[in-house]
Amino acid sequence: MRNTNRYILAFSFLILFITFILGKTGYNAVPEILYKPQDKTTAEKPQSQNEDKKTRYPVKKTQIESYNDVGKKSPIDLRDPSNVKTEIVYDTQNNCYIFRTKVGEEVIETPYVMDSGEFMEYSKRQQMADYFKLKNKELAQKGGKPGDDFSLKDIHVNLGPAEKIFGPGGVRIKTQGSIELSSGMKRTSIDNPALSQNSRTKTLFDFDEKIQLRANASVGDKMNFNLNYDTQATFDFDSKKVKLAYEGKEDEIVKHLEAGNVSMTTTNSLINGGASLFGIKADLQFGKLRVNAIVAQQESQTKSVNSKGGVQTTPFEITVDQYDANQHFFLNEYFRDIYEKSVSSLPYVKSGITINRIEVWVTNKRGNYDQARNVVAFADMGEKDHINNSIWSATTASPQPQNNANNLYSTIKSTYPAARDISQVTATFSGIMASGQDYEKMESARLMSPSEYIVNTKLGYISLKSKLQSDEVLAVAYEYKLDGSTYQVGEFSADVSASYNSSNSDPAAASGALFLKLVKPASLSPNSYLWNLMMKNVYSLGSSQIQPTNFLLNIAYQNDTTGTTYVNYLSEGKIAGKQLLKVMNLDRLDSKQNANPDGKFDFIDGYTVLPSL
Repeated sequence: MRNTNRYILAFSFLILFITFILGKTGYNAVPEILYKPQDKTTAEKPQSQNEDKKTRYPVKKTQIESYNDVGKKSPIDLRDPSNVKTEIVYDTQNNCYIFRTKVGEEVIETPYVMDSGEFMEYSKRQQMADYFKLKNKELAQKGGKPGDDFSLKDIHVNLGPAEKIFGPGGVRIKTQGSIELSSGMKRTSIDNPALSQNSRTKTLFDFDEKIQLRANASVGDKMNFNLNYDTQATFDFDSKKVKLAYEGKEDEIVKHLEAGNVSMTTTNSLINGGASLFGIKADLQFGKLRVNAIVAQQESQTKSVNSKGGVQTTPFEITVDQYDANQHFFLNEYFRDIYEKSVSSLPYVKSGITINRIEVWVTNKRGNYDQARNVVAFADMGEKDHINNSIWSATTASPQPQNNANNLYSTIKSTYPAARDISQVTATFSGIMASGQDYEKMESARLMSPSEYIVNTKLGYISLKSKLQSDEVLAVAYEYKLDGSTYQVGEFSADVSASYNSSNSDPAAASGALFLKLVKPASLSPNSYLWNLMMKNVYSLGSSQIQPTNFLLNIAYQNDTTGTTYVNYLSEGKIAGKQLLKVMNLDRLDSKQNANPDGKFDFIDGYTVLPSL
């Protein structure tokens, strides 16, 4: 046993001694040659299924495995560090070439071996690549200073034989500018049980770009091209400017030719020049005859402003069909019926009504859900003399608008309680009422702020500060007094709880969607029931500061028999020869608001003129 232990101990010391000697002599554990050239007559092994799969843009391999991997580069790969180098050593004994990749003196990859034939092909390929790189560099530098690198900011190319047409100088393109792109995402989540599951979470993407680009190109010494693009320009015309110019020689017929943004100046006072033009301009010379011609479209307007007594006056002209659409609405057909009678004695209004409270709901396109509610609005709600759907009938003799003016409101509450659930509205009214005509449903409708509209409490119409989009829906609930009695149309948000409770059988404790008066459906056309509610007698002058003393308005008519002449009267019919201002009841008062027509427009703040809009 003791002898055995001695042998084991001696053998261990021997192994340690050999290991120490090999370490001192610098023996490298990496094999010198791990791959030897195979005989080309040997059949290649079939590739596996995984080897057949290739990516469209392969990444450079970190280990050389085949001949095709040697020297292969991809523009998307990162460059090797400067201390990583590949050396090629010729093995005289085996007549082959060994590729070693090193960091300093340390080999970091398995060496790869090429036979003489493969190495000759590899050398040929490398020399051809170096040759074409050199030629491309010489071509880019040709025509410029020796040593200049190719730059997209300043491109210069020789024309060759084309210089006889365009002159010397070649093609030169200079660019200058900056591009800034920003993107973001906003995600809002509201845990409101009154909203549907899809409406509780909103995701909005925001993209913004700022581009300032200037490009100048020249072809020889005759043709120039200028481009200016700026997304931050104050005026649209200045944001995009493009101009192509040709400059002829002294003995040529075409002296100057421009296309794009051009201008025209004249020395003749009878012909006015033009600026901000887009078209073609030519300057030609035939002997002693000089011709300036231009065909262009003017992209600007000339406006004259007069000032008198420190006050600026601006003329305006509006055709009768340019009224403010989708902005001013009657709240009910009744208010439209009594409108002419109510304003017949301005500045005194004879309607007798006073609107005390109103809630205005609109399609929620702002993503504001602070005061959002589900809404079902009906066209016939509150109507007595203008009921469109034959299934409803008047229930009172009084023409004033109210919820009990017909049986629509009471029938829906008692017979169709499921209409409070916004998800069941379409199924509930299927075959009874038409969506978009008789009613509109709005999921998460937005309650408009009082600062977004003005209500004429005496005449019963609403004026929005901004126009509605053609697909937006407008609905209201309001309360007013007439002859000491209070009437209500629609439901206020405080009267109905937001959360729908299907088990609630008490009509007095309603919950879910609000029932409102529909004022504007999503699609408003002359065939719509509510076409008459949109006012078509309000026009915008584009100014908010209008003074009564300096305001003059006239209504003119263009007669076909008189050509382009406008007259302020009609020559035929019962109103022949009468001033149109008087015919339309716009000239009843004098400057002191007395009932004495003076031939001028009656300026009555809040009724004939709405300066606050």
